[in-house]
Amino acid sequence: MARPRSPKGRAREVLARLAELYPGTPKELCELDHESPFQLLVATILSAQTTDARVNTVTPELFRRWPSPDALAAADVTELETVLQPTGFFRQKAKSVQGMARLLCERFGGDVPHPIEDLVTLPGVGRKTANVIRSVALDEPGLPVDTHVLRLTKRLGITEETDPVKVEHAVGAFLPPSEWGTFSERVILHGRRVCDARKPRCDECVLNDFCPSAFVAGTKQKV
Repeated sequence: MARPRSPKGRAREVLARLAELYPGTPKELCELDHESPFQLLVATILSAQTTDARVNTVTPELFRRWPSPDALAAADVTELETVLQPTGFFRQKAKSVQGMARLLCERFGGDVPHPIEDLVTLPGVGRKTANVIRSVALDEPGLPVDTHVLRLTKRLGITEETDPVKVEHAVGAFLPPSEWGTFSERVILHGRRVCDARKPRCDECVLNDFCPSAFVAGTKQKV
């Protein structure tokens, strides 16, 4: 198999090969449990500085007590903080999700907006979170750039950029907008399961034949 030599070729080959390991749509690949754009918005805000698995232990009770933006906006803050405590930084997260819910009701009639320019005006929502919501829950183009996407796109020689926004634009230029979310979700899963930050399992990686950073297992020789 010919090895892709250009950053664009690497990006497209990554998308194609990871499709065999992680098939599905962005919604199917997302590991945050949710049933609506609102629920995903809350869950994504809560996922900062913790794992998706941890968030998934909290959101069932959260949405049982406050199932809608107006209910969450009116929640008792002490009660809300208690529910969110297992996710860490629970006071700031309570402030963010409640502020987000209030603004959804005040500005958007309780509906999650589609434009990224509107999403990033919500408390606790940056471009990464906005792109998650767009690509996973709203069926819109969006390329979320988290720590895994930053790490793997650099290791794979797709981009040398380190700023998340610059990475988003650089990688997005190599792929059809309809594939942005799928690319991101697959790379995130691969970063979690194979291309670990400290001990990447290069010998098990389906990308090791063209990855500039890959090493043969047990040696210091590049593949």
